[in-house]
Amino acid sequence: MMEQFKALMVDKNENDFSVQVKNITLNELPQGDVLIKVSYSAINYKDGLASIPNGKIVTTYPFIPGIDLAGVVVSSQDPRFREGDEIIATSYEIGVSHYGGYSEYARIPGDWIVPLPENLTLMESMILGTAGITSALSIQRLEDNGLSPEKGKVLVTGATGGVGSLAVSMLSKRGYEVVASTGKNSEHTFLHKLGAKEIISREDVFNGKIKTLDKQNWAAAVDPVGGETLASILSKIQYNGSVAVSGGGSVPTTVFPFILRGINLLGIDSVYCPMDVRQELWNRMATDLKPSTLSEIIQKEITLEELPENLPTILKGQERGRIIVKI
Repeated sequence: MMEQFKALMVDKNENDFSVQVKNITLNELPQGDVLIKVSYSAINYKDGLASIPNGKIVTTYPFIPGIDLAGVVVSSQDPRFREGDEIIATSYEIGVSHYGGYSEYARIPGDWIVPLPENLTLMESMILGTAGITSALSIQRLEDNGLSPEKGKVLVTGATGGVGSLAVSMLSKRGYEVVASTGKNSEHTFLHKLGAKEIISREDVFNGKIKTLDKQNWAAAVDPVGGETLASILSKIQYNGSVAVSGGGSVPTTVFPFILRGINLLGIDSVYCPMDVRQELWNRMATDLKPSTLSEIIQKEITLEELPENLPTILKGQERGRIIVKI
């Protein structure tokens, strides 16, 4: 099988940087146990970084980005997978140091692959993707630490983004009263459709001042924003509540929310999430955590050829929900 196929390649040298669809062959793919005909991928923040010269994601060029992929097994040296199996693969080294999903074919290790659960289509799995894993893991960790719907309101920051929008929808399906925080006044209708009961501004979460301890507003929070926003959230979480954080930088807080209110700060890592946990999360995303509003979360569906113009969108914070790539 030496025919050429299409892939989005980023390339960089001393004088030039390019992002364009090229024809390559299977011989140009990296080693791996399983060859996959890719059906769908999606756009994530890391993919946006991979598409710019100084994104600090890609270290070796030329390269194929795309940290999410879903498709059908063509051939496998791994006994767990057979020709015709529908599969999902997200994160690990995919699209970072190992050629990713923006390609008609991908070859990856079997240890990075999850069988497509029943009650999920390949397209639905990419509406979820890494963002879905992050959201689902956030909710599972919160519930493992005592959260239940009767405990009170749950805050979701960055609520129109991939992680945020999926968290709003998943929490709503689980019966939680969701408070969605956003800086986009135009997206209130969208968030209400996903199940948000209350919508507040970014300034309602962090108004420029961080108190050591503030009014206890929420039982828990899903926070993909981090930084000063997270510090402010910690001061406003109810006694013994929890915050699941999956993004951001330096957090200017103190120990007082933790030692005086028993707050839990839960770090969420979807990249190297253990496979047994990952499989459990995918099964939950096909059942009790499958958003009833999954189609609403699609901002648009694009092709490989449309990726170069759409990848910068996520770096500018202009995305709403998820952009799906049909390969």
